[in-house]
Amino acid sequence: MRGASRGGVAGTLLALLLVLSVRSGGASKASAGLVTCGSVLKLLNTHHKVRLHSHDIKYGSGSGQQSVTGVEASDDANSYWRIRGGSEGGCPRGLPVRCGQAVRLTHVLTGKNLHTHHFPSPLSNNQEVSAFGEDGEGDDLDLWTVRCSGQHWEREASVRFQHVGTSVFLSVTGEQYGSPIRGQHEVHGMSSANAHNTWKAMEGIFIKPGADLSTGHDEL
Repeated sequence: MRGASRGGVAGTLLALLLVLSVRSGGASKASAGLVTCGSVLKLLNTHHKVRLHSHDIKYGSGSGQQSVTGVEASDDANSYWRIRGGSEGGCPRGLPVRCGQAVRLTHVLTGKNLHTHHFPSPLSNNQEVSAFGEDGEGDDLDLWTVRCSGQHWEREASVRFQHVGTSVFLSVTGEQYGSPIRGQHEVHGMSSANAHNTWKAMEGIFIKPGADLSTGHDEL
């Protein structure tokens, strides 16, 4: 499989990651606020304490697409995701993400979108979650609805991600892989909302709500 995607979207994401590499740790110290469109962040499963992760390794079964896992390390560069709207837009940079809004989560280093479909996951036989597409463009199975209380997704709040196409929730239940990704946790889709599918925004670049979209002010 090829390395990081090449193209406009992936290039922009990698540029953001370079900023993160020299200004690490700022997100955890930032004051509580809203998660906004265009932000680049890590997502922590609050029950299993692993961060949503992907890498240039394909599943050996199921779809054969790029695998998505959970990792315990907080400093892994492969755990950054960018918040984007659907193919028709609807998520301008700096606009707070609404509870009930459908978004795409694009993996920074490979330019692929968080994706699920009717394949069994390798370890638990739940629904496989993969990373799919090129340069941030995939298909309708890349859309996830943000389930939270209140009006907007708040950084300090736990949220769920429910898949638009199949209704499953992005989940972790503790199964761990062997070689070549030993110790990483399986990420999959589950039909019910429960403790295994709550997530919280962690480290990253958060675009200030209401920022001038032409100047692109960032906040760490």
